[in-house]
Amino acid sequence: MTTEQPARFDAAWQAALALAAQAAKGGRDIVLARDLLGRASLLIDDRAEPLAPDDPELVSIRTEFIKATRPFTGLEPTQTASALFAPELFFDVPELTEVTPREDGVGRVAVLERTVVGTDWLQGPEAEGEDDTRAATAETRQERRVALYGFKGGVGRSTATTVLARYLADQGHCVLVVDLDLESPGVSNLLADPAGMPRHGIVDHLVEAGVGNADGLELVARTSVLPYTGNGEVWLAPAGGRPLENEQYDYLAKLNRIYSDLPAAEPGGSPRPFAVRLEHAIAACEDQVAELSRKPDVVLLDSRAGIHDIAAVVLTRLSGLALLFAVDNPSTWEGYRMLLSEWQRRPERARELRERIRIVAAMFHSAGDIRRLSILRKHAYDVFTETLYNLPDDGDDDAEPFLAPDWEEDDRPYAPIPILFGNDLVGLDPLRSRAWPELPFVEAAYRTFVTSVERLLLPRRKETA
Repeated sequence: MTTEQPARFDAAWQAALALAAQAAKGGRDIVLARDLLGRASLLIDDRAEPLAPDDPELVSIRTEFIKATRPFTGLEPTQTASALFAPELFFDVPELTEVTPREDGVGRVAVLERTVVGTDWLQGPEAEGEDDTRAATAETRQERRVALYGFKGGVGRSTATTVLARYLADQGHCVLVVDLDLESPGVSNLLADPAGMPRHGIVDHLVEAGVGNADGLELVARTSVLPYTGNGEVWLAPAGGRPLENEQYDYLAKLNRIYSDLPAAEPGGSPRPFAVRLEHAIAACEDQVAELSRKPDVVLLDSRAGIHDIAAVVLTRLSGLALLFAVDNPSTWEGYRMLLSEWQRRPERARELRERIRIVAAMFHSAGDIRRLSILRKHAYDVFTETLYNLPDDGDDDAEPFLAPDWEEDDRPYAPIPILFGNDLVGLDPLRSRAWPELPFVEAAYRTFVTSVERLLLPRRKETA
């Protein structure tokens, strides 16, 4: 006598997909939701014709689903939209990934990954359901934003953000720096001392806006420590704020509550996923700078490292230019290969994204070694070719794959922008030497980086002027 073995993770998911396709033949849309533990639930959109809990079709689907997917069966294996408190959070959100489209008499099958990280890597720059005016405004904001991101931490991203902000201000630009490394804020300390921080930060907006209480937050402050010349400006929107004397400020409690997707604020409204809430927080910071001084010309988003939802939102939805920091080692390229492969799952997104990202050769040790920079470029080229350039043209499976340009072309995403590294940068303490960006070895290390980024920004500033 043999005991039937429970399904492993991958097998359980394939069985769930097959049953979802079978259920969709009844004409209703199906969403297959998978939770943090990988457990699957089959959701049936019966809002047009509600199903009774004891409907024979529903009972049969539930029985088969439990049998095929255990132990990766959701706590509620099958659910109907008519029985859910907020069905729009499952059936009407942009995070849905379509598996099969609607056809005559057959419903759509879509997947909703309810995970800590990963879902936002596949999303577009604007939220579904926005009217034309709001979508146009979001696109205009996106074009003046620059994301600074590193797959691995410790690559000098926050320092580069600070140096870039100072350089752009020297050129007369109004610059807003947003500290989005919420788990490990860093750039804020480079731009303001504790007394110069605003009362509130990004986490405050995310928490307060969740209950409709974001009006009146003090989210930005002009930098109090960064030296720059000319008529430019540098403003900071920190991760967290500055509490008043004897005021309780529980940053961790706020941080633990910001990533959730929220239902509509009022009946008939749109759901509020984390990506939309973060966009609103950044937009509020931009609007405050405009009220206090002038509209920011450039917004620098210092992003969280790694495969994190903040990084996903910043790169795919909130920025017009994304700078990907890389150190030339196998773990860096394997990480970027994994990340960019997510975009490969949606070719139309991959084509759009590959036009607005650039590799930054972070902490590049060999200032005069052109050969080593070429090797880094070739490694970046290989990753991009395997992921973002190896795509069918226009979604036509019979078309020839897109041919990547020559790897030595300088205007391609994989052409690295170097930040030079010298021993003098080791042990540099910006808090002790406020004039550190003006030191000759700092200016030499970042000169190519800041001028290259400014050149990339010029077309975008003209388009949004």
